[in-house]
Amino acid sequence: MPSPAPQDSELPARERILSTAHDLFYRDGIRATGVDRLIAESGVAKLTFYRHFQSKDALVRAFLDHRHARWMAWFIDALGRHGAAGAATGSAHLMLLADVLAEWCAQPDFRGCAFINTVVELGPSMPEATAVVQAHKAEMTQVIAQLLPEGPTQGLLADAAAMAFDGAIVRAQMAGEAAGRDAAVATLRAVLGALVARR
Repeated sequence: MPSPAPQDSELPARERILSTAHDLFYRDGIRATGVDRLIAESGVAKLTFYRHFQSKDALVRAFLDHRHARWMAWFIDALGRHGAAGAATGSAHLMLLADVLAEWCAQPDFRGCAFINTVVELGPSMPEATAVVQAHKAEMTQVIAQLLPEGPTQGLLADAAAMAFDGAIVRAQMAGEAAGRDAAVATLRAVLGALVARR
């Protein structure tokens, strides 16, 4: 995932709250992280917190926007580092998704997809969060589509690869231990290989 943010003490109050929320919401969950804890761990006064975020829902929306920007930047960079920026190889570029997932799973703070986690946790109680998640997944799929040559099956193949990628993320998160995460990556690699072969 993205490189760590600057030390919290160096950040202005709004960014410090957002950085704290990012880490706690992703690690412990949104419902399990109360406003009092966010205030205490970000080192701001309650009045300062509510001056920047009128409610916890507003902070959740800001967290999702922040996570989207950070994760997409990392995702695009990781695809490039693993070979997407090299010579065009057509559908075989889809295989890079397995390399990217392997890199992500190896991070000590890996806890799956923050966007999938949010939808599972909040469900229909916060439709604006679901809308952000849908937009995030649509943009991720667009990036995957750019790995593929143009043609009538480009969109369908990108959708299938994105679904396989999301499924492997969930499987890796559930596995917990390294061997299970490796198995999820291996399964993703096999599924992507089948998609490439059938194209």
